[in-house]
Amino acid sequence: MLPLRDAGPGWFSPFYAMSLFVDYPRFTLAAALTPEQQDFFDRYGFLHFRQFATPAQVQDILQATQEIQHNWLAAGVEKVNGVPIKYGHDVDGTRIVQRFPFASQQHPALHRLLQDPRYHALFPLLEAANGRVGADEKDGLVVNHYVNVPGSEFSQMGWHTDSLRDIFYGKRIGPMLNVGLHLDGISAANGGLRVIPGTHRQGLRQMLFRKKHFKDVGYDPNELAIETEVGDLTVHDGRMWHRVAQSPIVGEASRRRVMYVPILGGKYQPKTAESPTPFYLKFLHLVK
Repeated sequence: MLPLRDAGPGWFSPFYAMSLFVDYPRFTLAAALTPEQQDFFDRYGFLHFRQFATPAQVQDILQATQEIQHNWLAAGVEKVNGVPIKYGHDVDGTRIVQRFPFASQQHPALHRLLQDPRYHALFPLLEAANGRVGADEKDGLVVNHYVNVPGSEFSQMGWHTDSLRDIFYGKRIGPMLNVGLHLDGISAANGGLRVIPGTHRQGLRQMLFRKKHFKDVGYDPNELAIETEVGDLTVHDGRMWHRVAQSPIVGEASRRRVMYVPILGGKYQPKTAESPTPFYLKFLHLVK
């Protein structure tokens, strides 16, 4: 199968059924985006950057999440800034955190991670003023820990758009990017991120009703599998349909960990310890 740069500009349409294994370009994130990167995002709604974090940095991040997990388990913490923590069980049956909200507020290593100036290179993708890393907005820096074992509460995530939360609050859809740092290498055959390229350009009806949010988990003929190496960074438009496919493997080999932080524009809306639980997160327990 031809790679993107040999296939021509019409390599993909959201209405064209495709293989999971279509090639697409992987970039390097520098101080500013290149015209090629900007054009690719405008057309397809996502970007994939190799080696944003070094293996040593990834190990520091994983160690930080272990320390946060130890503290939360010991203290019985259930929510951070109104956002529920999702607990589950690991391959050996021990209790673990499977979704960490506002993680950068819990450990200096994760706070430092979000100070990387390369994030600023992504702000122009918002096409909005006041671009910023949303460390204390939405759910902040979220660490998702997927593992497919009995007792796990997080082995996949159904189709959804990140912009849905604005609609829940009766707001206009605001500019948003979801930026993921991948802490494990994942092949398409082992589950992982799936996107439907081009759906960031869909109308409101398609954003609301193309699929049943979080309930639909199955293969879509237009989806693209994002295969990651340790330390890769992915960026997708908040309006894009995406999911996390469940690994067909049960046990240790199904483990995958990824951190997501929103990049936002518009009005600054931080959350605090007094913030109520958002309506849409009252259904977080249904996501398994």
